[in-house]
Amino acid sequence: MERTTTAAAVAALLAATALGLAPHQAQAATAPAAATTATTPQAAPADLRFHDIPGSGGITLKGNVFTPAGAESGRKYPLIVLPTSWGVPQIEYIAQAKKLADSGYVVVSYTSRGFWLSGGQIEVAGPPDIADVSAVIDWALAHTPADADRIGLGGVSYGAGISLLASAHDPRVKAVVAMSGWADLIESIYSGRTQHLQAAGLLGAAGYLTGRPGPELQSILGDFLGSRLDREQQMIEWGRKRSAAEQVDRINANGAAIMLGNAWGDTIFPPNQYAKFYERLTGPKRLEFRPGDHATAEGTGLLGLPNDTWTNAHRWFDRYLKGERNGVDTEAPVQIKSRSDSGYEGYADWASVGSGGTEKLALSDSEHLFANVDSGANGGVVLLSSVFDQFFKAPPIASVPLLPRAFAAVWQSGRYDEARRIRGTVRLHTTVTPTKGDGTFVAYLYDVGPLGIGKLVSNAPYTFHGKTPGQAFGVDLELFSTAYDVPAGHRLALVVDTVDPLYIEHNPTGAQLTFSSPQGDPSYVSVPLRER
Repeated sequence: MERTTTAAAVAALLAATALGLAPHQAQAATAPAAATTATTPQAAPADLRFHDIPGSGGITLKGNVFTPAGAESGRKYPLIVLPTSWGVPQIEYIAQAKKLADSGYVVVSYTSRGFWLSGGQIEVAGPPDIADVSAVIDWALAHTPADADRIGLGGVSYGAGISLLASAHDPRVKAVVAMSGWADLIESIYSGRTQHLQAAGLLGAAGYLTGRPGPELQSILGDFLGSRLDREQQMIEWGRKRSAAEQVDRINANGAAIMLGNAWGDTIFPPNQYAKFYERLTGPKRLEFRPGDHATAEGTGLLGLPNDTWTNAHRWFDRYLKGERNGVDTEAPVQIKSRSDSGYEGYADWASVGSGGTEKLALSDSEHLFANVDSGANGGVVLLSSVFDQFFKAPPIASVPLLPRAFAAVWQSGRYDEARRIRGTVRLHTTVTPTKGDGTFVAYLYDVGPLGIGKLVSNAPYTFHGKTPGQAFGVDLELFSTAYDVPAGHRLALVVDTVDPLYIEHNPTGAQLTFSSPQGDPSYVSVPLRER
């Protein structure tokens, strides 16, 4: 069986095996096949067939179609189109597609252009990818019993990003479920003007291993990883064209019901950009955040196992494509789960998540550090660290008292008599004086226990260029949004250093940074809290 490079791919292949598909069937494009899962005597299995589907520009997309068992002649069924994730073949959604078909949907899934056996080149959710979605809808309306008035889109990761963008361009789309995706590509992998090295490198490698990157992607990826600052504006414009946040007015005008789901620790598409996008939507909408990393919150659902994200995705489609009054639209539209416990919390909007007010931690002491040396504080490893946090409550750790003060700036709060329930986006305001015109630093917030061991609560990078050496400037930095409970008896610590394997740093040799708190502009960390 051919290898894929993401957890979603592994889950998809295992799901196919569970459904009785042979390896050659997983990649087959035209050979008819039937799902062979055991069913109860009361329900026949939905019908599965593999198809060549015409994409935009004359290419062929490899797809599969589930139709409800015993579909009645002349009857129309709501349609759901599922573009695959980055580097994953068309069988990715097979377990969930079957469940949807069993409940009365026509479901069409296809391998996104440029990957595996689909034609074309990888366009990174560019105009050809968006046109592909409309072409697949056209094909489904002509070749399946799909209802033109009840069309939904969904997907994980790359499929989520494509679905959101397609909803801006095809007014036939009535509902979207976008899981572990992006709304702002620049804010996702270039936040703080800092290249997210491991995320971009992983995506680039997966693209080359499983597909055919187009010349534009090859150029952009080379410029990005090569720190071609003379090409920065071109890279930003390229990313904006592939960001649903730039087309939110068109999405709102089309009126599709949008459900967004993501993980707090997503190291490829951090949650902040989804929350900001959600707040700008004016139609029916829902936002869900859970512990985990990229695509891990919905990963078990790809195996057909019970999964909260997919359960709510089905409810969302049922409400807005079938018209079922199942309550999903009357629940609090923002649903989050803390990294510290298993319960859900509902909020009226994203702004209410930190409704308990903010606690400001003064950063009153001036700190001076030397750049280019990793202090030991870091954000972990892409795809792995947040998974350990999700399943074992074991985020990246650091011994805060032992961090070398020459390479790490450290500020700590007093010990808390009561627990602090952090909810939302922690913000750092500080003043920086560099010895060089360019530089990078990374801010970390730690939950520090009695023995000085700090568990990572959140982090974010910041890069500057063209500053005057020796001249101070202000910095406002948002750390990645989270939900974390700090136990009583612990304290919070803000740590700043200049090297993290997750990011590309821009510190010249011999660079030094001073963090200060001027009298008229004091430095602080603002921590949003849940109401007690």
